[in-house]
Amino acid sequence: MSSILLKRAKTGSDVINSIHRQSVINITRSLDPDIRLIKITGPPSSTPPTHHHTTPTAAPLPSPVPLPFFSPDVSAQQGINNGEAKPLYVPGSQADRLARVSRMSSPLRRGSHESWWSGEMGWFNAVAKTIPTYRVLDEEGHLVKGTAIPEVLDHIINLRYRTMTLIPIVDNILYQSQRQGRISFYMQCAGEEAAIVGSSAAMLEGDEMFGQYRESAALLHRGFTLDAMMSQCFGNVEDVGTKGRMMPVHYSAPELGFHTITSPLATQMPQAAGAAYALKLDEDRQGDCVICYFGDGAASEGDFHAALGMNSVLGGPCIWFCRNNGFAISTPIIDQYAGDGIASRGPAYGLDTIRVDGNDALAVLSAVREARKRAVEGKKGVLVEAMTYRVGHHSTSDDSSMYRRVEEVKEWTVVDNPIHRFRAFLASKSWWNETSEKDLITSHKSKVMKAFSRAEKLPKPKLGEMFNDVWGIGKGDEVPAVIMEQRAELGRLLKKYGDVWEPWRKERKRFVEEGMDVMDCDGRGS
Repeated sequence: MSSILLKRAKTGSDVINSIHRQSVINITRSLDPDIRLIKITGPPSSTPPTHHHTTPTAAPLPSPVPLPFFSPDVSAQQGINNGEAKPLYVPGSQADRLARVSRMSSPLRRGSHESWWSGEMGWFNAVAKTIPTYRVLDEEGHLVKGTAIPEVLDHIINLRYRTMTLIPIVDNILYQSQRQGRISFYMQCAGEEAAIVGSSAAMLEGDEMFGQYRESAALLHRGFTLDAMMSQCFGNVEDVGTKGRMMPVHYSAPELGFHTITSPLATQMPQAAGAAYALKLDEDRQGDCVICYFGDGAASEGDFHAALGMNSVLGGPCIWFCRNNGFAISTPIIDQYAGDGIASRGPAYGLDTIRVDGNDALAVLSAVREARKRAVEGKKGVLVEAMTYRVGHHSTSDDSSMYRRVEEVKEWTVVDNPIHRFRAFLASKSWWNETSEKDLITSHKSKVMKAFSRAEKLPKPKLGEMFNDVWGIGKGDEVPAVIMEQRAELGRLLKKYGDVWEPWRKERKRFVEEGMDVMDCDGRGS
């Protein structure tokens, strides 16, 4: 023990769960670097502590002290100016470059904020009060006292509402079609319409979007057509984004700045951090921004921390938009984390952070607008946690009644329905009425069914298409032997069973050329 003390002064351990960007942490120590006891055990003062030499033995632990919590608006510099503390050094300053070398084990050697030594042992679980949840509308659609409507025209707000009412119809038709065996899979965004539409409405045309898999409403709001959406879910010849090779709802729209969705959780997050860094370096895109959607379940993945760590250090305009809908498939948030939600993690990474009512479209719109402004101007990341509720099942492969009460779901659809809340607000401003609602729903259903029927009738791509675009193979490139072998194997199977086994014969007829591009191929394909 004494040898350790002789090497370096031992510092007290500070357990920190949530640190605001401007918060100040007292770093407890019992011995200074010269192995001398610090007599002062009270708050820091501007007067240097009196030291006296002692034998380097373990000092008795000080008595427990109340947990000190620091308000986010208190900075270290204020403490110094008020004579409350004397900083040891400011990380990153030229004058202390040599000091950093001699303090390799010092807890102050890294970071962009100041701290000071303290003789008190302070244990931290939070340095601010619980993060509040910002809202503009209450559950009945009334403006919350002290808030204001975002500066947008009434017809623009109506457009947001039109998208919010469209996606439930799309969800219902495609969900039921999966149950009928007409598509293979589907995921709804029921209950999260305000969070998704409100956030996408705050983004601009040149911005980049990284979705998880419930952001179909953001795509529709951005200009993705119903025909394109249906074609992707059916995997037909007009699925230009994924060419019929991806599961339904795994959309891709490069022309709209929407990056391809993948199934594994949080894989889009490091990609978004890289895209934001690229925007920071691109002189021609200094006004553009990235928004990355993810859920509370994705925040439990390692990629979440890797992405936020990369973004906080390298910089780049990125909005980390968390849809905290209460469940990671069947795992409730109470079993996912013990701290103050996802938002509390943002300040620890140096990110400006806000928690917002995800069922309030206007609050989400206002919050993400401000988040985008901060991200672009500061060339940095901003974290937004939208508190919402997943009304639907996780997917068509899930039965949520196995892990939550049906009454709970019904209560959310009535008490805090984001669409009902927004509609009540519009009606209070005379921007909407029952006739408008009836006409809109009728129009939505007609357009959705038309796109659905058309997409279902279109053939699937050539069966051999599944072997293209693999390993960067382009026109005229040499096809790897393994690809040729796989094509030939599929061709042999189809020749052997394709005409005699009814399921295969029926399935083949759905493809262009009925799979002949594989059956008669020489391994290279058409």
